[in-house]
Amino acid sequence: MQKNRIGIIGCGNPLMGNDGAGILVMRLFKGRYAGVDCIDGGTGGLGLIPLMEGYEKVVIVDAMMGIGEHIGDVRVFEAPPSSGLPACALHDIGIGEAVALARELGYAADVVVIGIEVGEIRAFSREIDPTVEEGIRVAGQEIRKILLEIGL
Repeated sequence: MQKNRIGIIGCGNPLMGNDGAGILVMRLFKGRYAGVDCIDGGTGGLGLIPLMEGYEKVVIVDAMMGIGEHIGDVRVFEAPPSSGLPACALHDIGIGEAVALARELGYAADVVVIGIEVGEIRAFSREIDPTVEEGIRVAGQEIRKILLEIGL
């Protein structure tokens, strides 16, 4: 199967409230751009590494805690996020470690990580806080900027 040039990987668990933010951002792009694959990265971790293989550019979007001053803040990491950042408990390794390992193994070179500050994670809930919904919108804008920069 031929892959497109760009992979957008959304991470998170939509049954854990705000933790589903990355999946919701990824779905904004599903089927909308030629040359872009939208991939459900589940809860991240080591499983992300093979998902990055073969793309010119990968954008990973995930709910994060401790990256912003306010719930809904969006932060773009051109370099893998530091392992010193708090990680969501569902990940076996953090996004930063997965990106660093994928680069080291030659699976991916150009990876951007977009984090949405989500505050608390509620188990067994599909509800997204309104401030996180705004963060989803802003994260979508950041991805559109990336796509424009590469000519899509």
